[in-house]
Amino acid sequence: MAEAISDPLLSLIRERGLLDDLQMEEVQQEHSRSGKPVFQVLQDYGLVDMDSVLQIMADQLGTMVVTLEESEITPEVVATVSAETARMYQCMPVALYGDTVQLALADPLNPQAIDELSFSVKFQIQLVVASPAAVVKAIEKFYPAQPSSGYADLLKTMGATHDLSAMDETGAGGMVIDGGSGDAPIVKFVNLVLMQAVQDRASDIHFEPFEDEFKIRYRVDGALYEMAPPPKHLANPVTSRLKIMANLNISERRMPQDGRISVNIGGRQIDLRLSTLPTAFGESVVLRVLDRSSTSLELETLGFPKFVHNFVIETINQPNGIFAVTGPTGSGKTTTLYSCLRRINTIDSKLLTVEDPVEFDIEGIMQVQVNESMGMTFMKALRAFLRQDPDIIMLGEMRDLETAQIAIQASLTGHLVLSTLHTNDASGAVTRLVDMGVEPFLISSTLLAVLGQRLVRKVCVKCRTPFEPTESQLGQLNLSPHDIGDRQFYYGRGCPVCNDTGYKGRKGIYELLVVSDPIRNLINERAPTVVLRQKAIELGMVTIRDDGLRNIFDGETSVEEVLKYT
Repeated sequence: MAEAISDPLLSLIRERGLLDDLQMEEVQQEHSRSGKPVFQVLQDYGLVDMDSVLQIMADQLGTMVVTLEESEITPEVVATVSAETARMYQCMPVALYGDTVQLALADPLNPQAIDELSFSVKFQIQLVVASPAAVVKAIEKFYPAQPSSGYADLLKTMGATHDLSAMDETGAGGMVIDGGSGDAPIVKFVNLVLMQAVQDRASDIHFEPFEDEFKIRYRVDGALYEMAPPPKHLANPVTSRLKIMANLNISERRMPQDGRISVNIGGRQIDLRLSTLPTAFGESVVLRVLDRSSTSLELETLGFPKFVHNFVIETINQPNGIFAVTGPTGSGKTTTLYSCLRRINTIDSKLLTVEDPVEFDIEGIMQVQVNESMGMTFMKALRAFLRQDPDIIMLGEMRDLETAQIAIQASLTGHLVLSTLHTNDASGAVTRLVDMGVEPFLISSTLLAVLGQRLVRKVCVKCRTPFEPTESQLGQLNLSPHDIGDRQFYYGRGCPVCNDTGYKGRKGIYELLVVSDPIRNLINERAPTVVLRQKAIELGMVTIRDDGLRNIFDGETSVEEVLKYT
C-alpha cells in the first residue's frame, strides 16, 4: 500500500497512523475518481479532524497554522501578490514583515507551486498553513475575478517586450528552457491561457500560427471562440513551453507529436492531451482539456430518457454480447462508455480497455493505449486481451473488419464488449458492419443494442426567454401549430453568465436501437438502413430528432440546435 501513495498529505497521515489501510484506499480511490483534492475528500468523509490535518501540514513545513477569518489583511498586504498569481496558484498573502510576506496556499504541500511563486512574488516568502476553503474564500473576496483584463494586461506587457521578437527560431526554445527569471513572462502567459480556458469550461484550446498573426481559440460547448490574439513573435516560445510541459522534443518541428500534461489549476487536477501539427507558418498545437472534477462519469448525469437509462443498465449487465455507441466525433460517445464502465466496475469483474488515446484514468480498470509506431495496434491489444481472462472489454472504436471480427469473437466466447462506431444514427451501425465485411448472421447473434447520440447546447437558464416559433421553424421540425398546443419554446438572450452566447453547457440527445427478433431477421436478410430504421420506429424506437423535440419542449435546448444536429 505504501508505495501506491503518491499524495504527500496522505503519506503524512499514514505515517502518523490516523487512518487504516482500508480508509486510505477509499480516500485514494475517491481522489482519483473525482479529481477532488485529498483535503476535500477527508472533509467529505469526516475521517480526520481538520484542525489535526492543518497542524500535521504545519509541522511538516516547520511553520504555524493561521485562521484567515481572524486575520487583519490590509490593502498593502493584498498588493504584494497580483490577482492572476493569487488565482493561478490559489495563494493568499496574510501579513507583511519588512521584505517578507506570509503566504497561505490552498495546497501548501505542492513544491512546484512554491518554486514558481518565488519568481512571481517580489518578496521573501514565509509559508503558513490555513484551511484550504478559507484560502479560496479569501481569494474570491480580495481578488474578484477579472480574468480577461489580466490576460489583456499581460498581452500588453509582452507585446512591449521587444527582446522576445528579436529571438530567432532556435532562441525561442532556449529561452523557455533556461528556467531563469527570463522565462517567467511566457510561463505566466501559458498558465493564464490554461486558467482562462478552465474557467470558461473549454473542451479544447487551439494555438494557431498564421503568416501575420498567432491565434488562440477555445472550444466551449462545441463552438469555437477567439481570444485577443497575442503578438506573432510569441508563437515559438509558447509552443516550446507547451512541448516542454508535455515532455516532448522541442527541436523536432517537422513531425507531429502527441503528449500529455497534468496540471493543478485552482486546486483542480486538469489533464491536457496535447497534439502538435507542423504547418507552413510553424507548429499548430491543440490541447484537449480533460477536467476530472467537472466531468461526472455517472450514468444518471447523462440525461438519458428513463426507458433508455433502464435498458442501458440492463444491457451492460449481460454476460456477453456487443453494446455499440454511435455518433460523429465529439458527440460524447467515450463519456457514455466510461460511465457504463464505472457502473459495472465491481470487484468481481475484470475490465480491460484499449483506446487511442486513453482519455480518463479509471481506478480498477486495466487501460491500454494504442501506439501504432511501436506496433501496438487495436488488433494486437485485442488478441492479447482474450488471454488475460477479462469479463468486459471496451474497444475504443470498431474501425475495420479485423477489429470488428475480434470484438465478435470475444462476444461469442463469453465476454461483454462495449465499443463505438462512427455512423450518423443507430440503424446505420448495422449497415456499416456489413459494409466492413462482417457476416450478417454474426452481427444478429452478438449485437445487443446500438445507442445513437449527439450533443446539443443547453439554453442558459439565467437569460432563457420564451418565444413564438414561426411556421417556417415548425415546418423544418415537421410540426404543426396543432402538434405543439400550448407548449413553450425558449431561446437564450445572452447574459454575462453565458458570455452573451445564450447557451451554457451541453446535454445528450439519444436514440436506442434494441436488437430484438424482428430486427435480427432483417439483419440476416441484409435489409438496408431505411428498412431497419422504419421497423425499429414501428417497434417503439424514439429517434434522435424526437428526443431533441422532447428537450425543446422541456426548455432545455433551442430549435436551432436540434435542427443543426439531427
